Amino acid sequence: MKFPKDFFWGGATAANQVEGAWNIEGKGMIETDISASGGVNKHRVLTYQLPTGEIVEVPMFGRVPEGANPYVDPTRYYPNHEAIDFYHHYKEDIALFAEMGFKMYRMSISWSRIFPKGIENEPNQAGLEFYRNVFLELKKYKIEPLVTLWHFDTPLYLETETGGWMNRSTIDHFVRYAEIVMTEYKDLVNYWITFNEINNRLFFLEMLPESQRQQAAQISIQELHHQFLASAKVVKLARQINPQNKIACMINGVTPYPLTSRPSDVLMAQEALKQGIYYCGDIQVRGKYPSFAKRLWEKYGVELEMEADDAAVLLEGKVDIFSFSYYMSMCLTTDEEAQTGQGNFSFGALNPYLDYSDWGWGIDPTGLRYILNELYGRYEIPMMVVENGLGQDDTLEADGSVHDPYRIDYLKRHVEAMSEAIADGVDLIAYTSWGCIDLISAGTGQMSKRYGFIYVDLDDEGNGTRQRYRKDSFYWYQRLIATNAEEM
Repeated sequence: MKFPKDFFWGGATAANQVEGAWNIEGKGMIETDISASGGVNKHRVLTYQLPTGEIVEVPMFGRVPEGANPYVDPTRYYPNHEAIDFYHHYKEDIALFAEMGFKMYRMSISWSRIFPKGIENEPNQAGLEFYRNVFLELKKYKIEPLVTLWHFDTPLYLETETGGWMNRSTIDHFVRYAEIVMTEYKDLVNYWITFNEINNRLFFLEMLPESQRQQAAQISIQELHHQFLASAKVVKLARQINPQNKIACMINGVTPYPLTSRPSDVLMAQEALKQGIYYCGDIQVRGKYPSFAKRLWEKYGVELEMEADDAAVLLEGKVDIFSFSYYMSMCLTTDEEAQTGQGNFSFGALNPYLDYSDWGWGIDPTGLRYILNELYGRYEIPMMVVENGLGQDDTLEADGSVHDPYRIDYLKRHVEAMSEAIADGVDLIAYTSWGCIDLISAGTGQMSKRYGFIYVDLDDEGNGTRQRYRKDSFYWYQRLIATNAEEM
């Protein structure tokens, strides 16, 4: 096991899944504030109120009825409202990260904690002060922050009142927000991610009924274009604010395999790689749309609106680092009779050579090595694996211990795969395991889908003390970091 001596070992979370404090000290609302819980085979729903007063549920990625307004139903449990209350526990939690030996902590800033609606003239000082305190606490322990500017948390006002990312003016709002925080924390933060899993909307297109895909594609690809422009402008701005800044894209790295050697399956897997990963990766790393983009637009009947200087903006805003999440691979086939994978957001056909988690995600360390080689071979810039982990329900024993050998095994095998990729020649510089402390699942809204090295006493209905406990994997990861993975 060989990793660079300055390798960034650490963990990752997102503001909306850990912070809580959803409506205090000036914070504005985001979409997860109206997102109720789901389950293994049940997507979360958003709650809206019609002009008639009727409360309706809108599924994730569903169409909001005309005239409906976001609504917090007092009879429902909204898990992200309080989450694990990192907002009031950050000192305790960062001390635990330091005890494990973290070199890097990936976190996000909630845009609506800085600009509650996204359009204000002045930032919310309470929000700025909170993140400053978090960064100072990290600095105390010599933990490098890796900060995501947008982790699925556009201010809800922008989403509902101005058209969100379909409105080109959102670019300017985002750039202004980024300028404020990058200037405010220029002496505390040097590593930034612009948009989290920016490619998700292209993956999820294939999950929609065929009758809805054309309209959804038109919206998704146009919104993406505006996000690409926003990202490029922020990259350029970040270098002006502090030449030491390093900026990364962030891609959902699901590895696609053909289910069989049937040529149509092989071609289908290649198309998934192009649409799902390279489309976004090429624009953010190479600074231009890939050669196959026009074919993709034609596939969905998309007419992309661009302005004359957009190409120049993209070219000037190429990122320094390619970061991505990796949880699973997927098998693709043109055989409509093939058995499909199960679980929330699982893709494609069931792979007979893999084991699957309780949430239906294929456990495939080799897929991580494969995608690292593919991505580095295409882009040849430093790589970061900024999300990876096993969502599994854990049991808190009477003595406060949590035994999670399944998580240790999962992580060990993926660390081994990264080591092999480094030996293959990949310039991998960081690994931040997802949900290093238990948090609210983005896909299901559950606490029982636990990823952390630290157990948080909270259940799927919001009951519990929120007390923290070290799992067995906590001590395993502590040892791994201390030895730079030479002793696992």
